[in-house]
Amino acid sequence: MQVIKKPFRVAIEGNVGSGKSTLIKYFEKFKEVETNAEPIETWRDLNGHNLLQLTYSDPHRWNFAFQHNVQLSRLNLQSKTTNKDIQMFERSLQNNRYCFVEMAHDKGLLSSPEYGVMCQWYEYIEANVDIGLDLIVYLRSLPDIVFTRMQRRNRPEERTIKLDYLVDLHEYYEKWLMKKYYNLPCSLLVINVDKDLSENQLIDLYKTYEDRILGKIPVL
Repeated sequence: MQVIKKPFRVAIEGNVGSGKSTLIKYFEKFKEVETNAEPIETWRDLNGHNLLQLTYSDPHRWNFAFQHNVQLSRLNLQSKTTNKDIQMFERSLQNNRYCFVEMAHDKGLLSSPEYGVMCQWYEYIEANVDIGLDLIVYLRSLPDIVFTRMQRRNRPEERTIKLDYLVDLHEYYEKWLMKKYYNLPCSLLVINVDKDLSENQLIDLYKTYEDRILGKIPVL
């Protein structure tokens, strides 16, 4: 019987505009790496409906449906097989559970029954599907810095995002990864990206962490 080698799984985490997409694009050229960008197009076109835009424009109405769609799309990515040595994901199921779902519930965007449904679904997935990670890379940046980057790239769905939202999301990332309110599922590598760096400057920064991101040097 052929033994299938399990890939080294890396999740790239961070606030909106922290440089996740730039890092993912940089590692696309590595033949041993399978990169998985956030499935934004799936959220933009759910049977012709832009669920991402609907959620940003009316979060009380659409957050529950959106969280379900996000969890399903991330599950599809994080549970698939690959012949590559490394799988890299732009955000993760774990992130959705411990940052976005927690924040939505605390802000009143998910009712307690809706929150309970999301938590039960996640617990079932975690118990029955291999969604394990080997490394989380946290691109840590101040909210005002990522707000400037977000405005510069000018994605249509993000035009309604306020600085307060980024401040809140930063706090939930900090609770999850830095203050460790929940058990971390794997090793953590923190890369500080507090300066307003250009794309080329971000890539130069990522190169200095390349071996650790690819699992060639252990992250303690």
